[in-house]
Amino acid sequence: MKTVSLAIVLATVAVISGPVFAAADMQCRLQFNLKGWSAFYKTAEGSGVVTCANGARARVRLRVKGGGLSVGTTTIDNGQGTFSRVYSINEIFGDYIAAEAHAGAGNSAQAAVYTRGEVSLALTGKGRGVNVGIDFGKLSITRAGN
Repeated sequence: MKTVSLAIVLATVAVISGPVFAAADMQCRLQFNLKGWSAFYKTAEGSGVVTCANGARARVRLRVKGGGLSVGTTTIDNGQGTFSRVYSINEIFGDYIAAEAHAGAGNSAQAAVYTRGEVSLALTGKGRGVNVGIDFGKLSITRAGN
């Protein structure tokens, strides 16, 4: 009898919560451009567009601040980012932290993973510049103004 009751309760919870869990399975992607420099202190600014599987879309502003053993300049055009699965596009806004290593002269490539609580963002991009270093930083993603 207890097994039947438990099965009914679990089935009821699964039916009620099914759509809620499915909503957390939304994928969002970022396309961006970023330009910056570093000389022990690192800074970069850029813009992009986030699009999500449910059709949500937002223009965003990106800011990177950090420091470490780093020197150079970098420009990334048409960079790509993939967010971990989220419930809503609103979860992607805020400050992310990361540690990264980079090197390039002329044409360069960069990859980094940023984390903000349960949300992560993997970035890849090709660009140009001269840079070398290891640094720690913060990436801020905010909604872009009109």
